[in-house]
Amino acid sequence: MYNNYLIPANTKRGQLILGIFRPFDLALFGSGVFITMILLAFCPLTSTVVTVLVLCPALICAFLVLPVPYYHNMIVVISEAYWFLTNRQTYRWKGWCYRNGKTNKR
Repeated sequence: MYNNYLIPANTKRGQLILGIFRPFDLALFGSGVFITMILLAFCPLTSTVVTVLVLCPALICAFLVLPVPYYHNMIVVISEAYWFLTNRQTYRWKGWCYRNGKTNKR
């Protein structure tokens, strides 16, 4: 039709489970919930502090798989920030004027 191309806005969504989660995300969230269920079964919930500590694995895993705009989820945001802060921040120019007037010695 008049050489117009229709490109989907997000082609990766079809590869995700429910359009949001990767298999690793579901495994991480499932393991956090599983650990929380085990702790709920075996720890006496006598105070608010103990209850919050028992619920922490599920809450932390839910935070990590939380979808974020412009990124996939919080795991990706944290890993990208770590990569940016730990890698070299000085970028050397290697374009057309890389030698800055120096000649080749052959």
